[in-house]
Amino acid sequence: MKLHEVRVHPSKSLLKRDNQLAWKIAGVAADKVTVDKDVTAMIINRIIDNAAVAVASVNRGPVVSARAMALGHAKRGGATVFGLPARKTVSPEWAAWANGTAVRELDYHDTFLAADYSHPGDNIPPILAVGQVMERSGRDLIRGIATGYEIQINLVRAICLHEWKKDHIAHLAPAQAAGIGALLGLKQETIFQAVQQAVHVSFTTRQSRKGEISSWKAFAPAHAGKLAIEAVDRAMRGEGAPSPIYEGEDSVIAWMLGGKDAVYHVPLPGKGEAKRAIMDSYTKEHSAEYQSQALIDLAFRMREQIENFDAIEKITIHTSHHTHYVIGTGANDPQKMDPKASRETLDHSIMYIFAVALQDGTWHHVDSYAPKRARRADTVALWHKIETAEDPEWTRRYHATDPAEKAFGGRVEIRFKDGSTLVDELAVANAHSLGARPFERADYIRKFETLTDGIISPREAARFLEAVQDLARLPAGELDRLNVALPAGALLEGKPGIF
Repeated sequence: MKLHEVRVHPSKSLLKRDNQLAWKIAGVAADKVTVDKDVTAMIINRIIDNAAVAVASVNRGPVVSARAMALGHAKRGGATVFGLPARKTVSPEWAAWANGTAVRELDYHDTFLAADYSHPGDNIPPILAVGQVMERSGRDLIRGIATGYEIQINLVRAICLHEWKKDHIAHLAPAQAAGIGALLGLKQETIFQAVQQAVHVSFTTRQSRKGEISSWKAFAPAHAGKLAIEAVDRAMRGEGAPSPIYEGEDSVIAWMLGGKDAVYHVPLPGKGEAKRAIMDSYTKEHSAEYQSQALIDLAFRMREQIENFDAIEKITIHTSHHTHYVIGTGANDPQKMDPKASRETLDHSIMYIFAVALQDGTWHHVDSYAPKRARRADTVALWHKIETAEDPEWTRRYHATDPAEKAFGGRVEIRFKDGSTLVDELAVANAHSLGARPFERADYIRKFETLTDGIISPREAARFLEAVQDLARLPAGELDRLNVALPAGALLEGKPGIF
């Protein structure tokens, strides 16, 4: 792994292409290094994970809308759409839009947290869609997905977006473009132009994750995938891009991130070095924002020692800067304490999440967010007794580079009305690779079977699981086998629009 210094250069310096971050990203994508067996196995896990959460959300509002829009762009020999039979295909950028929304809607797939946030599984829908249309093989798809994860995760390690109020899809779109380039075996020059175009068009604000969080949170990564496919298409036709996109004096760093004096150090694999970043990411056992995963597990553990929830006077969650300011009381979002808030907002309220987990001892992707559940009087009373506080030690561990030190949990202090306290802490979720019960293939399959039960047929579930676990041997032109279809008549139809 090599560290690459990235800073703004004046136009008169004529920064050489070889010294530009986008060119180096393209070089990683164009390097046809063998994908390690454990990386291939994890890619299969994450395809299963994506399919599970996509099917579970297939008839939720944003997903219904995205699918309806995609169906307005039918294409023979196109890409498949979750829920629909494999014979019904659409243009790949619209498949990426529909499938990316389905994957993201429940906020229930994988995550990587470092200098910024990310859900690297968002790389899979657009890369798969292009692979289907271009009739690529399972091995091609593996190479493309490994590349997408590698680029996004390493950008997230090095460049903070949220500090400058930019949404994290700014690191996703160039990763998706690079992954598509690797899938198709494109030349470095073509991928370079596609990456720059993807960066240029994907910078958006974090208002999508602030205040009253809307359905755009689900659409955002799907939009990035759509933009990435379009960027690669243009680059393949010989079109260029704004350059240098990262280092130019009017570039994204100069005006959207740290400014002309900012210096970033981005790690990327060297020539011939395996792409292994996916192994540093982690999925979710619970359908909630990742920084709440360990705290949900902690709530389950602590509730066993509480006899009377009415006796609680106050709960303080001592945690990292990110958790406090993004999903905690440090965000100063009144919506995070509102029983009438949207599911998307409740998903980003650790106060709500901890209260429900503490009371119920379980977490469900639908029931735990139901309006009736959120408005229960005793829950609202407990919820409003919870606050978060930034703890420097938890912030330090959040940013630690040593995997054994890195933590996303916190220490919880429950004070009772009689003056007694209950204190416990948990650094990582049980499902984390260093947790009490790390997720393995059987856990991904169980998650898939649980989330799809009653939605797809047992036969369809078995067919998909057999195909995906044989991914490395899938021949060219058979990636449509990775689609998951619902029984006829089970899909809701969206409202009419323009398409």
